[in-house]
Amino acid sequence: MINVMLVDDHDLVRTGVKRLLEDTGKFTIVAEATSGEEALEQLRKTDPRVVLMDINMPGIGGLEATPKLLRQKPDLKIIIVSMHTDELFPQRVLKAGAMGYLTKGSRIDEIVHAIDQVLANRHYITPEIAQRMALSKVDDEDESPFDNLSARELQVLLLMMEGKKVTEISDELCLSPKTVSTYRHRLHDKVGVKTDVELARLALFHGLIDNAP
Repeated sequence: MINVMLVDDHDLVRTGVKRLLEDTGKFTIVAEATSGEEALEQLRKTDPRVVLMDINMPGIGGLEATPKLLRQKPDLKIIIVSMHTDELFPQRVLKAGAMGYLTKGSRIDEIVHAIDQVLANRHYITPEIAQRMALSKVDDEDESPFDNLSARELQVLLLMMEGKKVTEISDELCLSPKTVSTYRHRLHDKVGVKTDVELARLALFHGLIDNAP
C-alpha cells in the first residue's frame, strides 16, 4: 500500500479523491490537510510517500508549500492538482520541486498513473498542458509578464482575479490588509499595468483566467 496525503481546502474534493484512491486497493490516505501550514504539521506526524495538493488554498498555497514540505522530507513526491491549465503554473511548481501536475478534471486512472510515474522518479503533467508547455518553448516571443512573480504574489493575483477584496484576501492568507495592498501595487508594477482591470485583461490574454472585466 502506498501512503498518500491529500491537501485541499474543500472537504468534498478530499473526500471524493480519498474514496477513489482507496477503492483501487493500492493506496492508504494517512493524512489530510486544508492548507500548506497544516500539511507541514501533518508531515511531522505521518509518513506519506506522495502528496496530492491544491495550488490555491488559504494561508500557504501549494506553490509556496512545496519547497517547505521537501525540506522537511526530501524524498517526498508532490503532485499538484489544480483548476489552472495555463503552462505558467506547472512550470512554477516543477521549479519548486513538485514531480507532477494534474487538472482537477483528471480521471482516477490518470491520477493513479501520475502517482506511479512520480514514484518511479519521472515527472508527470496532464498531456494537454504538457503539449502547451512544449509549444510555448518553441515560441520565445510568448513569454509571460507573470513569469517573474513570487509564489505569494501569484497567490494574491489569483484571489484578486476571483473578485475578492483586500480585506477578504488578507483574511484568507493571514496577512494584514496593508501587506495585501503592497502586493497589489507590486503586481501592477511588475507586469506594467496601472489598474486592476488592466491586470485582469492581461491575465486573460496570457491564459491565467477564463474571463475578465
